[in-house]
Amino acid sequence: MENFKNKKILIVGIGRTGFSLLNFFLNFTQNIRVTDIRPIFDLNKAVKKLKKLSAPIEITFGEHKEQDFIEADVVVYGPSISPNLPQLEAARKAGKKVYSEFQLAHTLTKTPIIAVCGTFGRTTISHMIGNALKLDGKEVFIGGTTETPFIEIYNAPNRDKLNYVVVEVSAGQLRNLTNFKPVLTVFSNLDEHYPKNLFKSASEYVEVNLDLVKALSNSQILVANYHALFSNAFFKNSKAQTYWYSRKSFIENGLINEVQGTHFHDKRIHCNISSHTEFRVSKMRIVGQENRENLLAAITACKALDVSDKAIQTTIERFPGIPHRLEFLVEKNGVGFYNDSKSSTMPEMLKSIQSFKAPIILIAGGKDIEELDYSKFVKPILEYCRVLVLVGECKERLNRAMADHPQTFVVGSFEESVLLAYQKSRTGDVILLSPGNPATDVFRDYEERGNYFKKLVFQL
Repeated sequence: MENFKNKKILIVGIGRTGFSLLNFFLNFTQNIRVTDIRPIFDLNKAVKKLKKLSAPIEITFGEHKEQDFIEADVVVYGPSISPNLPQLEAARKAGKKVYSEFQLAHTLTKTPIIAVCGTFGRTTISHMIGNALKLDGKEVFIGGTTETPFIEIYNAPNRDKLNYVVVEVSAGQLRNLTNFKPVLTVFSNLDEHYPKNLFKSASEYVEVNLDLVKALSNSQILVANYHALFSNAFFKNSKAQTYWYSRKSFIENGLINEVQGTHFHDKRIHCNISSHTEFRVSKMRIVGQENRENLLAAITACKALDVSDKAIQTTIERFPGIPHRLEFLVEKNGVGFYNDSKSSTMPEMLKSIQSFKAPIILIAGGKDIEELDYSKFVKPILEYCRVLVLVGECKERLNRAMADHPQTFVVGSFEESVLLAYQKSRTGDVILLSPGNPATDVFRDYEERGNYFKKLVFQL
């Protein structure tokens, strides 16, 4: 890291990752410039935050000037920036050190890495694995996201004591990543949904993921979703020690002697890695098929790493979920509260309400999007939700669409929505914040909405 001392640094992109990079480089130099393609009036909060820093930071907003890239000694770009940006290519040709944020952190990290890959489920699996490792007495850093960039590891108070780094790795982060040798790699799935600003086609996206699988050696561990990936020859024939997980029984499918891993059978989770182990699932807090599948992935990884069965069982019973994504908060008088503030579209909301077997009191609504037709979402909401509490800009339109629902209440404030939902609840109910609409009618974003919901719930 001494290589950065007094060097001229250019940071491309000034979101959360950009500020994490700023905090990192300020340990070595004050000669830093940030550049962002967005105009300055879209970056008011970022500008105010930059002005509060102790060091004067040079800025270029509204464009990427090639001169800034060529004059820098080191150029680092965030996850939303294409590695093929022409100005980055110019910096490389000029002999400058060019890193992605993830690549930079990886280059400087000596701690064993657990990489969680795939199209969906990465965040949940990462945190489940990290939770179990911590319960087993290990020092762990969990990151690799825009919320917690990998480079944040250098601000971790336990940095010098870490046993593992658990990072979720997108295909975008895998590009241009060399010598990446995680001790264990999890692949949840490999869908053809891909970020179009980073990849030219779905095949290119898939190929970047498969390049990691192809590079694994027999000293590394691969954990993969049986139903999503067993038919893929690169996973099936990987050189790595491979363990599979399945939400369906290996026994009933005649696979128990063919594969090693974890599966759901006879109302329990069974694992045949090293020896046979069973885990109880009667007290799980997480809900939804995808979350349960993510749990199987995490258990498989933990068993492959020799995490204690006690730590795994405790994770099964107490892991609350990821903040704002079907996150279990608390049970009050037999009523469960779940925060699903991140569900800002109606399809996401429908997916969430279908995750529960208990009667639902749904708090929904937010910013009004006039072209959104609610009528096609009415039937499943009628089927799954016992009570509707509607709030926000769109509440009146949503109320008209839900005219056939027997218990619908329109409220004037977010505070009132939580209080009314609790008043209408009875033992065995679930109160679910799953808005189905953006938060920006009242809140800055879904996180602020979800955090305020949590505050109101714990004040009840």
